[in-house]
Amino acid sequence: MQNHSKINMPLQSQQGVRTVLRLLTSITCGVALACTASAQQKVENSDPARPDSLKTAPPKRPYFNDKKVPEAKDLLAIQELLQKSVVKARAATVGVKVGKSSGSGVIVSPDGLVLTAAHVSSGVGKELTIIMEDGKKLKARSLGLNSENDAAMIQILDEGPFPYVSIEQEKERENASTKLGDWVFSLGHSGGFDKARGSGLRLGRLVRIADTTIQSDCTLIGGDSGGPLFDMNGVLVGIHSRVGAATEMNMHVPMHVFYKYWDEMKKSEFIGEGPFAQKPVMGGAFIGIAVEKVENGLKITDVDEASAAGEAGVEIGDILTKVDGKAITEKEELITLMKDKADGDEITLTILKKQTETELKLSLGKR
Repeated sequence: MQNHSKINMPLQSQQGVRTVLRLLTSITCGVALACTASAQQKVENSDPARPDSLKTAPPKRPYFNDKKVPEAKDLLAIQELLQKSVVKARAATVGVKVGKSSGSGVIVSPDGLVLTAAHVSSGVGKELTIIMEDGKKLKARSLGLNSENDAAMIQILDEGPFPYVSIEQEKERENASTKLGDWVFSLGHSGGFDKARGSGLRLGRLVRIADTTIQSDCTLIGGDSGGPLFDMNGVLVGIHSRVGAATEMNMHVPMHVFYKYWDEMKKSEFIGEGPFAQKPVMGGAFIGIAVEKVENGLKITDVDEASAAGEAGVEIGDILTKVDGKAITEKEELITLMKDKADGDEITLTILKKQTETELKLSLGKR
């Protein structure tokens, strides 16, 4: 686990307090700022992955006496809450590797259920790699997603238990425990996973709340997408969606959106027709080979070097014997199988290379 030295804004001295104070004086506070000195409440139910079993108590909300700028004692209170929450939050924040792309996510159950953004998982049933805080890589599969709200789920396939965080318990936006102006902190693997650096922590406030999005002034960049947004008790309140160098672009998917589509996403359903993920077109995948029937399978007669097969190492003269473990003896069998495949689907080819059998995993391209 990371130690507290990685917190971006330590306040161990009066000099540290003055530094943070200067950073905050530029923030206009039209609302009372809130934090709590109580520790994160324990989840009472043994299965926190199900929304209806989340028992996290809403945080208390003492105010900063309506001050325009927080006083030193207020900043020290923020520091104390952050130090109590960040270790557990970081342990559950993961890197998500999808092909050559990377994003972030957060584990919300001991059996490895991960919440992330739809544009990070980018599809249903895809094989992914989850990278834990210590750099350990785990196999995972994308579950369902909501392409309109940028919400998605991933399931870790390796055996747990895994570190996880508690989720905001309210299922309706108007009942959410976080309010406009509240302090929050974000985590994410900015620019991609870096074990030496760890997940980047940013402190900020909620500056806008809408029906299906919340906006913070935490500074996020590429790679943070899909990462978690926490209240000061370390309770998950949002998932990073639209992020960029400009703070006004930092939008998050609130937990009530996940709750609304929770069961469908757990069942690996593709929801909506939105901009964050395109529904796959069955039969639109391209493998990049030409074949002819031979005695022990299908002989490769041509390979598109830029295709999925070419990049995986398939060569002219190889013999294709199986696809996803199923024996292939006729060209028509391969054509029929490809009709059920979409761009981005993962398949495994069993190939004979000079009488030596080998398995090649590849991600199909678009026809």
